[in-house]
Amino acid sequence: MTERRFPTLAIVTAVGLVVAWEALVRVLAIPAYLLPSPSMIVGSLAGNWTHVADNAVPTTVNMVGGFLLSAAVGIPLAMALAYSALFERAVYPIVVFLQIVPKIAIAPLFIIWFGFGAMPKLLLVFLLTFFPIIVNAVVGFKTVDPGVMEFARATGARGLRTFLRIQFPSALPSIFTGLKVAAALAATAAVVAEFVSSDNGLGYLIITYNGQLMTAMVFATILVLGVIGLGFYYIIEVLEKIVLPWHVARLGHGT
Repeated sequence: MTERRFPTLAIVTAVGLVVAWEALVRVLAIPAYLLPSPSMIVGSLAGNWTHVADNAVPTTVNMVGGFLLSAAVGIPLAMALAYSALFERAVYPIVVFLQIVPKIAIAPLFIIWFGFGAMPKLLLVFLLTFFPIIVNAVVGFKTVDPGVMEFARATGARGLRTFLRIQFPSALPSIFTGLKVAAALAATAAVVAEFVSSDNGLGYLIITYNGQLMTAMVFATILVLGVIGLGFYYIIEVLEKIVLPWHVARLGHGT
């Protein structure tokens, strides 16, 4: 019951905040270049929708592409880290170091190495979304129930069969946790990449509108970015429900 009520409660809260925002701007007569009202933001978005939508496409492509690259590299690497102590001691400190290094400091190097196309943006999204995927995947692979593993060995299960039947399914809840965290970061990563160097995308629009003091369009672009990021997050969540219905049902029951 709690799970069903939550979206309604969230919608009511969001509507209340928007109404309060609108009233505050009107009552205090706040200039639009400082804080536009929600109605002005929606109106500005409607008037410039085609331009914003066109620029949303490259941002979404970079966001999804970098995320998929992170998953494709992070999950197999996490398997190697979890099942080889020597490999973990050799590689994991480097992974942590790369996470600590500010990604915005690396971005100019990507531009020098790969030019001004899509590749630097994909790589920056990759770096920003890689760490939560690999960390959660390593935790998942390492926390398989030892009793289950002993039982599998006692029944003669070995190698790939054990991995496919026990280890990988047991790690999936943690893997999906990392994927959802990375999905939530992907939109931010894509925009940060476009801040550094781009001639299109939502990040480019935000910088352009901000320089022109078109604050309503800055908010409108951020709104579109938020909707894209939220939609992407919920796609991963729906995929989790399809792949792990038993795990999602258990979490819902616990709430």
